[in-house]
Amino acid sequence: MGKYEYLIVLGACLVITLPLELIGARVYRRPSRLVRAVLPAAAVFLVWDIVAIAAGVWGYNPEFITGVILPFGVPLEELLFFLVIPICGLLTYEAVNTILELLRRWRATARERRPR
Repeated sequence: MGKYEYLIVLGACLVITLPLELIGARVYRRPSRLVRAVLPAAAVFLVWDIVAIAAGVWGYNPEFITGVILPFGVPLEELLFFLVIPICGLLTYEAVNTILELLRRWRATARERRPR
């Protein structure tokens, strides 16, 4: 794995959460909403990362990144992290909301069918 480890982990996160879209999360089906949800947080954390890298607070082990370095010394994988992880979080959140809504409807239907 080595240099591709970080990318593999990010890819695995996307693959693992993809079925949540299929059960009704509808995150990928609303791209403008997805962009509005992810980009502001990604921008804030990217700036934070740039400042921390410039100040020498942290860096990245070259053994575990591809070596593609973006402006300000940010590895490609780090930028992708700030996009992928919030998307996976949104998928999870929306899937849980979908399941809870289905349970509410099922309970309401069950109550209506109950003899009085």
